[in-house]
Amino acid sequence: MSFHKLYFLFVFFVGATAFGQTKPNATPYTNEATYEKLKKKHPFITPLNRPVPPNIGIDKDVEYANINGLSLKADIYYPLDKSKKHPAIAMVHGGGWISGSKENEKYMAQELAAKGYVAIAVGYRLSEVAKYPAAIDDVNNAIEYLKKNKKKYAVDTKKIAILGESAGAQIATLVGVKSKGKIKAIVNVDGVVSFIHEESGKEGTYDAFWLGYAHKDNPEIWRDASPLEFVDKNTPPTLFINSSQPRFHAGRDDMMKKLKSYGTFTEFHEIKDTPHSFWSAEPWFTETLNLTLEFLDKTLK
Repeated sequence: MSFHKLYFLFVFFVGATAFGQTKPNATPYTNEATYEKLKKKHPFITPLNRPVPPNIGIDKDVEYANINGLSLKADIYYPLDKSKKHPAIAMVHGGGWISGSKENEKYMAQELAAKGYVAIAVGYRLSEVAKYPAAIDDVNNAIEYLKKNKKKYAVDTKKIAILGESAGAQIATLVGVKSKGKIKAIVNVDGVVSFIHEESGKEGTYDAFWLGYAHKDNPEIWRDASPLEFVDKNTPPTLFINSSQPRFHAGRDDMMKKLKSYGTFTEFHEIKDTPHSFWSAEPWFTETLNLTLEFLDKTLK
């Protein structure tokens, strides 16, 4: 083995040991795999299978940024009717910051596009490629790409929302609360809004690996990645759609209290007797879609 390879392994091992970066044993996070897992305990569910609506266009694998030779891509779903400007929504997939892909968003994105929204499903750098805040930067860059191409997709740049599920919901909510009013609505689907709240429970390997440090080694970065810490008068209306698993609501109630104190609209819907990742199967996907559309129509149209 070469000196360079030995040095890399040494640095990686020391870094992982020093900063709590134990690599999680991640498995592929797809709609299909999630359905297969969930149906064992929920035999009544059915897999997602919706045709592409005839009134939309889809641009796949659009490069929205290039970071040191790494092409970052998104899928853009848009109404074919470009006679008027449409509100837009950035969509951030889940997967523990280490797995998942923009493909997970296709069904939700195409349905939102069919209802008059330009949806950009963002592929972002996962934790094995780049640590926090790389994913935050990527989502912001994807939104900027959409703004720059507002004429092509007939985007109303004054009406941009963001949605995420699970780890993607944490990312989406953080982008929203730090946008200084540029994001006009947040949809958080079963994602924590604080890594440091008492409800967050025990430190996990997924969050530590993504953040690059154990909490004891760098508590400030754990705070900086917690959306709850940055809620203010500029934070947009926020919808929470939750499973019945309490650990995925960490900080939600306190965030809602803060929002209400500023007179900002917020609401939550807890879908009864649901596991995490409920949006990856029917009938829960349709319920999630309907709640999302109702909220977006109320806040953006």
